[in-house]
Amino acid sequence: MTTLLALDTATEACSVALLNDGKVLSHYEVIPRLHAQKLLPMIQQLLSEAGIALSAVDAIGFGRGPGAFTGVRIAIGVVQGLAFALDRPVLPVSNLALLAQRAWREHGASQVAAAIDARMDEVYWGCYTEQAGEMCLAGDEAVLAPESVVLPGEAGGDWFGAGTGWGYADRLAVEASAMDAGMLPHALDLLTLAQFAWARGEGLAADLAQPVYLRDKVAVAKAR
Repeated sequence: MTTLLALDTATEACSVALLNDGKVLSHYEVIPRLHAQKLLPMIQQLLSEAGIALSAVDAIGFGRGPGAFTGVRIAIGVVQGLAFALDRPVLPVSNLALLAQRAWREHGASQVAAAIDARMDEVYWGCYTEQAGEMCLAGDEAVLAPESVVLPGEAGGDWFGAGTGWGYADRLAVEASAMDAGMLPHALDLLTLAQFAWARGEGLAADLAQPVYLRDKVAVAKAR
């Protein structure tokens, strides 16, 4: 039976989840700026609770962004270190997809407009629809001014707004039937999406674990 580890540090939340012997364990904390110190101990605690060694893990799923640059880099560094040491594949998952999957899990929302506050007066944006329990991207992910976001061309029905980008709700160019502007990605949902990816054979070599920032303007601005 497959054993999967999932971890995410792309936002203020730091979370890990483990699927082992058909059982799921997870830890989730909102700990801004403490991810680097907390992530490995959280993983060790989870493995200890499950009573298994890290070597039992078959693959590692991670939040590949978009999100905070530092947070995404922390996840990439830890995942690559573990995957190289274990010679295991990795499963990159979008953090916007994590929000959509959490909205499906907690609210039963089958159409989700996921948005993460990207700072610099922009949002990371992606729209997802549920297909057999998996939230799948409809259209493209992008970083946009709140006034520039759009729903997919074929969109109809109600859309749930998930994520901190909905803090700009009064400026967003679309409306949601309901929303949770405080929602952050959770490794539980990463684990779910990683299972779908694993079943499709989408595991990658550790050196292919790359961040997806959707923009590079922050790095340019800091350099200046």
